[in-house]
Amino acid sequence: MDMNFSLAVPGEAPTIPLVRRVVGDVLRGLGAGEDCVGDLLIALSEACTNAVQHGRGDYEVAGLVDGDSCHLRIMDWGRGASEASLTSDRGDLAESGRGIRIMRALVDEVTIDPATDRGTIVHLRKRLTWRDGAVIRRLDRRLTHSAG
Repeated sequence: MDMNFSLAVPGEAPTIPLVRRVVGDVLRGLGAGEDCVGDLLIALSEACTNAVQHGRGDYEVAGLVDGDSCHLRIMDWGRGASEASLTSDRGDLAESGRGIRIMRALVDEVTIDPATDRGTIVHLRKRLTWRDGAVIRRLDRRLTHSAG
């Protein structure tokens, strides 16, 4: 069973905890393991922080839970990240620039699509683990049973 969700929020710092709360509640409600949820929410926070700092106005968060993976897409309408800003290493003590490294450490796949004058899209993908009795597992079984 696949589940899609999306949020369009103002590009302001107070929206970041709100986005974290909504996405966390969705994943926990489906029965995702707490370690997976925590990793995804930290990576999501980093991507949302970049959208707020570098975007122009609103940003969007879209999610897809399909099978055993969660895919998140964070899109802003800023100037687009430069290739140099995505690949440069500013060192461990730099005030900014660690977010991408943090995201890459916490999720299975990070893809960043910078588009000059069209914004930046960050794609995060993480394989999920499930708690015993996860809702999504019960729904999958029920749908498979009723289709068979």
